[in-house]
Amino acid sequence: MLKVENLKVRYGMIEAIKGISFHVDDGEIVTLIGANGAGKTTTMHAISGLLKPAEGSITLDGQELTRIAPHKIVSLGLAQVPEGRRVFAQQTVEENLMLGAYSRKGAASDVQADEEKVFTLFPRLKERRSQMAGTLSGGEQQMLAMGRALMARPRIILMDEPSMGLSPLLVKEIFHIIEDINRQGTTVLLVEQNAKMALAIADRAYVLETGKITLEGTGDELARDERVQKAYLGG
Repeated sequence: MLKVENLKVRYGMIEAIKGISFHVDDGEIVTLIGANGAGKTTTMHAISGLLKPAEGSITLDGQELTRIAPHKIVSLGLAQVPEGRRVFAQQTVEENLMLGAYSRKGAASDVQADEEKVFTLFPRLKERRSQMAGTLSGGEQQMLAMGRALMARPRIILMDEPSMGLSPLLVKEIFHIIEDINRQGTTVLLVEQNAKMALAIADRAYVLETGKITLEGTGDELARDERVQKAYLGG
């Protein structure tokens, strides 16, 4: 579904991403793990069109994305849950969700039906539908950011550090929800510092270090790899 080939991204003279290649197949959960500064978020932003690559190709179902505006990429079926949630603090929960559906064409009833699906996935959001997003807890804001992305009805969803700043109990809940989203038919590309949890739910995974992919394999294979255990799992 998603194919990244020889991707290079530069900030001025600094090459942050150094020619990486990877793919995500339809229906998979694929995770990128790595330390802070490895280039994970930069990779996500390049895929979403927020950063323009210096070189390389990014295709979604064979269609080149590197020359397409971010809002049009959303219309093609790719949505991102950004690092830090980035909810619209002065808008209500419901208004945030409706903004997630801005690119959709079709009946309002379809959007309403999808909103009910989001509320089924995140019951707390339904309880707070008229509450300002900025007054939500960190965990609720993460749920809102995920729900907002789902309102675009994406075929693939990019999630950037969804567990950041959350309690261990909430982290488990968020990862269960990611699995539910995937089971309901949405492909997931996950960037996550909690390598143990990420590898536990991933079909496949890549290790990104200083802008290069250094390891790849199934989630189980990388979880058992001594190098991954030493660097990321406390082994």
